[in-house]
Amino acid sequence: MSRTRRLPRPTAVRPARVLALALLFLLGFLGADPPSWAAAERLIFVTSNGWHSGIVVARADLPPDAIPEAADFPDAAYVAFGWGDAEYYPARHPTIGLALGAALPGPAVLHVSGLWGPPAEVFPSATVLAVALTDAGLAQLIAFLGSSFDRGGAARATANAPGLYPFSRFYPATGRFHLFNTCNTWTANGLAAAGVAIAAEGVQTADELVDRLRPLARRD
Repeated sequence: MSRTRRLPRPTAVRPARVLALALLFLLGFLGADPPSWAAAERLIFVTSNGWHSGIVVARADLPPDAIPEAADFPDAAYVAFGWGDAEYYPARHPTIGLALGAALPGPAVLHVSGLWGPPAEVFPSATVLAVALTDAGLAQLIAFLGSSFDRGGAARATANAPGLYPFSRFYPATGRFHLFNTCNTWTANGLAAAGVAIAAEGVQTADELVDRLRPLARRD
């Protein structure tokens, strides 16, 4: 007479064990690198006075080895970057002749400002748009800003003129400024390098930049 072999009964999974397994999974997940969709957001700002535009980054987000010139502003909470014509931009009293000269290709400068607070507080009359970037996008933007300094092979650029404000300086910059490659073109290119879905081609004026960027800006 043959005996029927009984299969072992499945072990019941108790709720407490389920919770423990879920907790272990969660802890392991948190210890791993986050997926791309969970990447942290970093806010940067774009400012416009209706003519010039610039990019503002929190000082804490700037690695010192990426932009060593930021050390010139040790007390700044934010650092603002603007790019422009080497003669027209620093001029205290710009003339029509300088404006006409800026329309032709010529050397550029970077205007760097150390801001004591958020750009909307420092420049209350300016248009300020907040833009959220991923960590990777922020790194790409910082690389773009760093490459905009003309360091001439040195470790860091030396300021070549006082800035427009007591808390700013001008530095030699890479690139050639002209009518079709303005400060606003530079700002748009920086945003595009950071992964912002903005079409930089054809951006010449501050209004064109703001109109393209406003739908992409952070709304709180």
